[in-house]
Amino acid sequence: MIWTFVLRLSIAALLGAIIGFDRELRAKEAGLRTHFLVALGSALFMIVSIYAFAADPRSDPGRIAAQVVTGIGFIGAGSILIHKQFVRGLTTAAGLWATAGIGLAVGGGMYAVGLAAMVLTLAGLELSTLIFKTVGIHSSLLVFSTSDEQNLRQVLTHIHEKGYHLMSYEATHETVGEGTLYRVTMVVKTRSRNEDTHLFQFMQSLPELTIERLE
Repeated sequence: MIWTFVLRLSIAALLGAIIGFDRELRAKEAGLRTHFLVALGSALFMIVSIYAFAADPRSDPGRIAAQVVTGIGFIGAGSILIHKQFVRGLTTAAGLWATAGIGLAVGGGMYAVGLAAMVLTLAGLELSTLIFKTVGIHSSLLVFSTSDEQNLRQVLTHIHEKGYHLMSYEATHETVGEGTLYRVTMVVKTRSRNEDTHLFQFMQSLPELTIERLE
């Protein structure tokens, strides 16, 4: 029996690691180790839930498993970042939730269900990326700095002329030597990834402007 449990833990951890590896390649907040541990821990809780108290007729095998579903919400919440109208991490949180379900399924001995869920999870993550890569509305977080105030006007004019949607704009300035350094954080919505690239290239072409962050 012990080797059956070890097998279940190993399979759950492997399936979680596969999803985590995909997330790692895309530099997401939760990567291989997080998904590995979520799937492994969920399988372990499921095994304990079913077998540890099997001799007690009053035990409820689903109680611990239910708490896993609730508890994984805290990890998922930690992966969600909110900056004004820009939200990141929702897909990562949902992926962790699905990974916990995969671990529970394998921990309960439902290998085929766990494997199928892993394949469908990866399909949902990757196929949606391919389908919506060039269509739909995209949000980009841009943080840049410049010592030329005219650059601020040029960036805003370019966004307006191209029909992009400026969702938020925050500018600060500080004295550096004999000049002034302006730092801007803004969220822009465009219609395609190509428009994101064009905006990035335009900003790069401006003198004395440094893009510090782009998401």
